[in-house]
Amino acid sequence: MSDVLDTLAEHRLVPVVVLDEARDAGPLGEALVTGGLPVAEVTFRTAAAEDAIRVLADRGDLLVGAGTVVRVEQVDRAVAAGARYLVSPGTDRAVVERAQERGVPVLPGAVTATEVQAALALGLDTVKFFPAGTAGGSRAIAALAAPFGGVRFVPTGGVGPADLDEYLALPCVAAVGGSWMVPRDRVRAGDLDGVRALVADAVALATRLRP
Repeated sequence: MSDVLDTLAEHRLVPVVVLDEARDAGPLGEALVTGGLPVAEVTFRTAAAEDAIRVLADRGDLLVGAGTVVRVEQVDRAVAAGARYLVSPGTDRAVVERAQERGVPVLPGAVTATEVQAALALGLDTVKFFPAGTAGGSRAIAALAAPFGGVRFVPTGGVGPADLDEYLALPCVAAVGGSWMVPRDRVRAGDLDGVRALVADAVALATRLRP
Protein backbone atom coordinates (compact mmCIF):
# COMPACT_ATOMS: atom_id res chain seq x y z
CA MET A 1 0.00 0.00 0.00
CA SER A 2 2.91 2.33 0.66
CA ASP A 3 3.85 2.34 -3.02
CA VAL A 4 0.58 4.13 -3.85
CA LEU A 5 1.24 6.83 -1.29
CA ASP A 6 4.83 7.11 -2.50
CA THR A 7 3.52 7.68 -6.02
CA LEU A 8 1.26 10.47 -4.78
CA ALA A 9 4.23 12.02 -3.01
CA GLU A 10 6.31 11.74 -6.17
CA HIS A 11 3.75 13.71 -8.18
CA ARG A 12 3.19 16.15 -5.27
CA LEU A 13 -0.26 17.10 -6.60
CA VAL A 14 -3.61 15.36 -6.34
CA PRO A 15 -6.36 16.75 -8.63
CA VAL A 16 -9.65 16.62 -6.73
CA VAL A 17 -12.27 15.86 -9.37
CA VAL A 18 -16.04 16.33 -9.24
CA LEU A 19 -17.73 14.75 -12.25
CA ASP A 20 -21.40 15.28 -13.00
CA GLU A 21 -21.41 12.87 -15.95
CA ALA A 22 -19.40 9.67 -16.27
CA ARG A 23 -18.95 10.38 -19.98
CA ASP A 24 -16.65 13.26 -19.04
CA ALA A 25 -14.23 10.92 -17.28
CA GLY A 26 -12.48 9.68 -20.42
CA PRO A 27 -11.64 13.11 -21.83
CA LEU A 28 -10.62 14.31 -18.36
CA GLY A 29 -8.29 11.36 -17.95
CA GLU A 30 -6.67 12.22 -21.27
CA ALA A 31 -6.24 15.84 -20.16
CA LEU A 32 -4.59 14.76 -16.91
CA VAL A 33 -2.19 12.34 -18.58
CA THR A 34 -1.20 14.66 -21.42
CA GLY A 35 -0.92 17.52 -18.94
CA GLY A 36 1.70 15.52 -17.06
CA LEU A 37 -0.29 14.51 -13.98
CA PRO A 38 -1.58 10.92 -14.17
CA VAL A 39 -3.39 11.12 -10.83
CA ALA A 40 -7.02 11.72 -9.87
CA GLU A 41 -9.17 11.74 -6.76
CA VAL A 42 -12.79 11.37 -7.85
CA THR A 43 -15.13 12.53 -5.10
CA PHE A 44 -18.24 10.61 -4.12
CA ARG A 45 -20.30 13.79 -4.33
CA THR A 46 -22.23 12.91 -7.47
CA ALA A 47 -24.11 9.90 -8.78
CA ALA A 48 -21.55 9.61 -11.59
CA ALA A 49 -18.57 9.04 -9.29
CA GLU A 50 -18.55 5.26 -9.29
CA ASP A 51 -18.79 4.91 -13.07
CA ALA A 52 -16.26 7.72 -13.54
CA ILE A 53 -13.73 5.91 -11.33
CA ARG A 54 -14.25 2.77 -13.39
CA VAL A 55 -13.66 4.63 -16.67
CA LEU A 56 -10.49 6.27 -15.39
CA ALA A 57 -9.16 3.08 -13.79
CA ASP A 58 -9.72 1.13 -16.99
CA ARG A 59 -7.27 3.41 -18.80
CA GLY A 60 -4.40 1.75 -16.97
CA ASP A 61 -2.20 4.85 -16.97
CA LEU A 62 -3.81 6.78 -14.12
CA LEU A 63 -3.51 6.39 -10.36
CA VAL A 64 -7.19 6.74 -9.46
CA GLY A 65 -8.59 7.21 -5.99
CA ALA A 66 -11.97 7.95 -4.45
CA GLY A 67 -12.60 10.96 -2.29
CA THR A 68 -15.29 12.02 0.15
CA VAL A 69 -15.56 8.41 1.31
CA VAL A 70 -17.61 8.65 4.50
CA ARG A 71 -19.37 5.27 4.69
CA VAL A 72 -18.20 1.68 4.71
CA GLU A 73 -20.33 0.77 1.70
CA GLN A 74 -18.58 3.50 -0.28
CA VAL A 75 -15.27 1.79 0.45
CA ASP A 76 -16.52 -1.38 -1.18
CA ARG A 77 -18.05 0.43 -4.14
CA ALA A 78 -14.91 2.49 -4.75
CA VAL A 79 -12.60 -0.50 -4.60
CA ALA A 80 -14.88 -2.53 -6.87
CA ALA A 81 -14.79 0.32 -9.39
CA GLY A 82 -10.99 0.32 -9.40
CA ALA A 83 -9.98 2.97 -6.86
CA ARG A 84 -6.44 2.34 -5.62
CA TYR A 85 -6.60 4.72 -2.68
CA LEU A 86 -9.33 6.36 -0.61
CA VAL A 87 -9.66 9.79 0.93
CA SER A 88 -12.06 10.82 3.68
CA PRO A 89 -12.82 14.29 5.08
CA GLY A 90 -12.64 12.93 8.64
CA THR A 91 -11.27 10.02 10.63
CA ASP A 92 -13.87 7.26 10.92
CA ARG A 93 -12.64 4.00 12.41
CA ALA A 94 -15.11 1.83 10.47
CA VAL A 95 -14.13 3.40 7.13
CA VAL A 96 -10.41 3.09 7.85
CA GLU A 97 -10.67 -0.51 9.03
CA ARG A 98 -12.74 -1.54 6.02
CA ALA A 99 -10.18 0.04 3.69
CA GLN A 100 -7.43 -1.86 5.49
CA GLU A 101 -9.41 -5.08 5.14
CA ARG A 102 -9.63 -4.43 1.40
CA GLY A 103 -5.90 -3.69 1.22
CA VAL A 104 -6.33 -0.13 -0.03
CA PRO A 105 -4.51 2.85 1.50
CA VAL A 106 -6.75 5.48 3.04
CA LEU A 107 -6.09 9.10 3.93
CA PRO A 108 -8.49 10.20 6.68
CA GLY A 109 -9.02 13.85 7.46
CA ALA A 110 -7.15 15.17 10.52
CA VAL A 111 -6.66 18.79 11.58
CA THR A 112 -6.13 18.44 15.33
CA ALA A 113 -3.62 16.60 17.49
CA THR A 114 -6.40 14.32 18.72
CA GLU A 115 -7.37 13.38 15.17
CA VAL A 116 -3.76 12.74 14.17
CA GLN A 117 -3.35 10.48 17.20
CA ALA A 118 -6.53 8.64 16.23
CA ALA A 119 -5.09 8.01 12.77
CA LEU A 120 -1.82 6.81 14.26
CA ALA A 121 -3.73 4.44 16.55
CA LEU A 122 -5.25 2.92 13.42
CA GLY A 123 -1.81 2.26 12.00
CA LEU A 124 -1.70 5.18 9.56
CA ASP A 125 1.10 7.65 8.95
CA THR A 126 -0.43 9.84 6.22
CA VAL A 127 -3.50 12.02 6.70
CA LYS A 128 -5.53 14.53 4.77
CA PHE A 129 -5.41 18.01 6.30
CA PHE A 130 -8.86 19.35 5.47
CA PRO A 131 -10.08 22.02 5.03
CA ALA A 132 -6.58 23.45 4.89
CA GLY A 133 -7.55 26.99 4.03
CA THR A 134 -9.73 27.51 7.09
CA ALA A 135 -7.91 25.19 9.50
CA GLY A 136 -4.72 27.21 9.82
CA GLY A 137 -2.98 26.43 6.55
CA SER A 138 0.72 25.66 6.35
CA ARG A 139 1.47 27.14 9.78
CA ALA A 140 -0.97 24.75 11.43
CA ILE A 141 0.55 21.78 9.61
CA ALA A 142 4.06 22.82 10.66
CA ALA A 143 2.89 23.08 14.27
CA LEU A 144 1.23 19.65 14.15
CA ALA A 145 4.26 18.06 12.54
CA ALA A 146 6.51 19.02 15.46
CA PRO A 147 5.14 16.45 17.95
CA PHE A 148 4.25 13.91 15.26
CA GLY A 149 7.51 13.10 13.52
CA GLY A 150 7.04 10.79 10.56
CA VAL A 151 3.43 11.78 9.89
CA ARG A 152 2.80 13.01 6.36
CA PHE A 153 0.07 15.47 5.46
CA VAL A 154 -1.93 16.04 2.27
CA PRO A 155 -3.48 19.50 2.63
CA THR A 156 -6.67 19.99 0.63
CA GLY A 157 -9.41 22.60 0.57
CA GLY A 158 -8.78 26.24 -0.20
CA VAL A 159 -5.33 25.58 -1.66
CA GLY A 160 -4.30 27.15 -4.95
CA PRO A 161 -1.30 28.31 -6.97
CA ALA A 162 -0.84 31.40 -4.80
CA ASP A 163 -0.03 29.44 -1.65
CA LEU A 164 1.16 26.13 -3.08
CA ASP A 165 4.75 27.01 -2.25
CA GLU A 166 3.94 27.40 1.46
CA TYR A 167 2.71 23.83 1.64
CA LEU A 168 5.23 22.11 -0.60
CA ALA A 169 8.08 23.76 1.31
CA LEU A 170 7.16 21.69 4.37
CA PRO A 171 9.04 18.35 4.53
CA CYS A 172 6.00 16.75 6.20
CA VAL A 173 3.72 17.51 3.24
CA ALA A 174 3.54 14.51 0.95
CA ALA A 175 1.35 16.14 -1.69
CA VAL A 176 -1.24 18.86 -2.08
CA GLY A 177 -4.79 18.21 -3.20
CA GLY A 178 -6.85 20.75 -5.08
CA SER A 179 -9.56 21.35 -7.63
CA TRP A 180 -8.15 24.53 -9.18
CA MET A 181 -6.51 22.54 -11.97
CA VAL A 182 -9.68 20.58 -12.78
CA PRO A 183 -12.50 23.13 -12.44
CA ARG A 184 -15.90 21.45 -12.36
CA ASP A 185 -17.44 23.99 -14.71
CA ARG A 186 -14.72 23.58 -17.35
CA VAL A 187 -14.97 19.80 -17.25
CA ARG A 188 -18.74 19.99 -17.52
CA ALA A 189 -18.45 22.41 -20.46
CA GLY A 190 -16.01 20.13 -22.25
CA ASP A 191 -13.13 22.63 -22.13
CA LEU A 192 -10.51 19.93 -21.83
CA ASP A 193 -7.84 21.99 -23.57
CA GLY A 194 -8.27 24.56 -20.82
CA VAL A 195 -8.08 21.85 -18.17
CA ARG A 196 -4.96 20.39 -19.77
CA ALA A 197 -3.31 23.81 -19.67
CA LEU A 198 -4.19 24.29 -16.00
CA VAL A 199 -2.82 20.85 -15.18
CA ALA A 200 0.42 21.53 -17.07
CA ASP A 201 0.81 24.87 -15.28
CA ALA A 202 0.28 23.19 -11.89
CA VAL A 203 2.85 20.50 -12.70
CA ALA A 204 5.36 23.12 -13.82
CA LEU A 205 4.83 25.11 -10.62
CA ALA A 206 5.20 22.06 -8.39
CA THR A 207 8.37 21.09 -10.27
CA ARG A 208 9.89 24.53 -9.71
CA LEU A 209 9.10 24.24 -6.02
CA ARG A 210 10.92 20.95 -5.54
CA PRO A 211 13.59 21.24 -2.82
